[in-house]
Order: sequence, then C-alpha cells, then structure tokens
Amino acid sequence: MSQLTIRPLNTGYVPTNPFQYHYHHSAQPFLKNVPNEKVPLPVFTFLVEGGEKLLLVDTGMAWTERASDYHHPGSWQEPGQDIESMLKSVGYQCSDVDIVVFTHLHWDHMFYMEKFTNAKFVAHKREWKFANNPIPLYYKSYEHPVLGVTAPFTGLSVETVEGECEIMPGVRVFESFGHSPGHISVEVDCADGDSYICCGDSIFVLGNLNPIPEMHYDITPPGRFYNIVEAWNSIAYQKQRAKSNQHLLLCHDVALLERIKKNPLIGATK
Repeated sequence: MSQLTIRPLNTGYVPTNPFQYHYHHSAQPFLKNVPNEKVPLPVFTFLVEGGEKLLLVDTGMAWTERASDYHHPGSWQEPGQDIESMLKSVGYQCSDVDIVVFTHLHWDHMFYMEKFTNAKFVAHKREWKFANNPIPLYYKSYEHPVLGVTAPFTGLSVETVEGECEIMPGVRVFESFGHSPGHISVEVDCADGDSYICCGDSIFVLGNLNPIPEMHYDITPPGRFYNIVEAWNSIAYQKQRAKSNQHLLLCHDVALLERIKKNPLIGATK
C-alpha cells in the first residue's frame, strides 16, 4: 500500500487580473463576485514524501526583485519563502531531493534549479524544446537570454518524457497541454487510498472547473493560454479523471492556503 503524501509549499505571490488571466473574456458576463483588479495568487510547489525517492513538483518562483522587475509587477517572495528555505522548514535540504518534475518551465515554476545538485530533472519533450527556443511573445516567461538574464535551467540536463508514464512507484505524469506547449500534470497515489493530481497551471483557478450552462460550457476557460483548444480539453479531462475537485491541486489555488493550515500533508491516512 502506498505511503505517499503531498506537502504543498508556497514560494511567493503573483498578482494577476482575473479577467486577463483566470477567465476567458467570453465568460465575463456570467461571472459573479470576481474583482476586476489584481488578485495576489500563491505559487505552490508540491513535495511528495514517503516513497522510495523524494520528489518535488516544480521549484517555485524567483525572489521579489526578479519576479517584479522582469515578470509581474508587484510580485513578491517573503523572507523564507524561497524553495530552499521552505524545504529546510520541513526538515530537508535541496540536495535531499531525488527527482524534480516540472509541470512546465515558466519563470514561476523553475527557479533555484541550481541548488538541486542531486536531483534528476524531468519535463515534457515539447516543453523543453520550446523553453530553449520560444517565440518573442514568450521570452519573459522562459527568461530568454535577450532579456539580459540567465534562465535557471541554462546549462543543466533535463530528462524529457512524452505521453503518460511512471516516474516512480505511485507517481505518474500525463500530458495536460494548453497553458504551455508541453505542460504535464503529476498524479500521486497517496496513503489514504486516493489519487491526487498536481495540475500546475493547466487549471489556473478552481473557477475554471465551473460550467456555464448559458454558454453550453462544461468548464470556464482561462484567459491565459498557449492553445485554447488544448487548454479546454486538459481542464475537462482532469475534471473527469479526478475523484473530486479537492483531488486537484493547483499551483495558484488561493483556497489551498487555508486548506493546508488544517491539513499540511495531503493524502495522509486519517
């Protein structure tokens, strides 16, 4: 029986406007109580403990100056929120991590990679190829050298995957394209007998799971995407694949901040 648990670790905050990022413009007339102003969203990574290897899903965002100056103005990382400090707070060093799976390689998911000196890095083949040669529209997202900065993955080796595959016993990845060219999600079979999906940004906020009957939408599509058809299908598929919405763990889920106060280890036996 699996002994795996998932520990969400928040690495900072990125303010985004719901009507620009969280929700597609076509959904706006049907959204209630959604502010038309920037909302700070957390940036979670997920530590998978209890297995034969210590596995981390994403490494989180950059420090405040880098995040705010080069990416989303007003973003911040509080002291002790960088992934190295967050791991230390729960008894680990970066060097203890055996595997890092990247849902995708945007700037807020892959910082401090150089600190994981003993880890095998895993990303989708399509994502790795695009991250190293993006179109100009995505130079900032992947920290292209033209910006005068060095992306954390520069010079590092990344093992690439395709399709659905097992990373280690009890942990699988599957394709959830749309937010980025090669986005993947990570499914973990946990000690409580349930499987949980670390969705990265393939589902931006929980509201993306809501149907809009007036529009014949079975989900509410996001406003930020690489490919809207793939993004739509990825959300719908994960909604169907997961046991419930509570089994979908989103990188930017505000509700998860309160959830982990009561339950810091998701998937643990009760």
